[in-house]
Amino acid sequence: MASSWFEELEARLEQQLEAFLQANPEQDALLAEQEARDRQLELQKRRRSLQAQAEQRRQELLRLAGEIRQWQERITRARAAGATELAEQAAARCEALMEQGRRAWQELADLGQSFAATEAALEELTARARQSRPSQQPRQQTTGSPAAGAPVEPAQAAAPTSGGDNLEAAWAAFETRQELEALKRRQGHTT
Repeated sequence: MASSWFEELEARLEQQLEAFLQANPEQDALLAEQEARDRQLELQKRRRSLQAQAEQRRQELLRLAGEIRQWQERITRARAAGATELAEQAAARCEALMEQGRRAWQELADLGQSFAATEAALEELTARARQSRPSQQPRQQTTGSPAAGAPVEPAQAAAPTSGGDNLEAAWAAFETRQELEALKRRQGHTT
């Protein structure tokens, strides 16, 4: 019974809110704006988290690359010294490290996809906000046509900051890919 009472109260409050928002469209617009800002903050927080995770994976890959190089040198030295058993153990260790690197690389790729999806959601949210601003502020337009006064410059002004972050992330990913490809070539693997 308590559950149905609560559900009835919730439904009644929802109806009253809807009626209030229909009677006060400016409040509805403010509520929608606040929800969009909250969503934008959430997406920005997620983007920062993904960037931090990606940086951890890149550091892990660089560490693994160093270890793999070290073990490859040990394999060569052990074989040159005739220590075949030790060389085989070192080769097994090297292969385990390479597998660990492949997993970290896949995790980095997955993070990249999540980052791209988050960026797309942020861009969509920003575009929607830009589209709704002209219709909410008709006093600033002399023509009365929302399309004629659509702001173009705010998007261009924001581009260098996010573009710089994207370039840094892309460059770091490129360097990591280059390092991994070099390791694969040295090991005799092809992509």
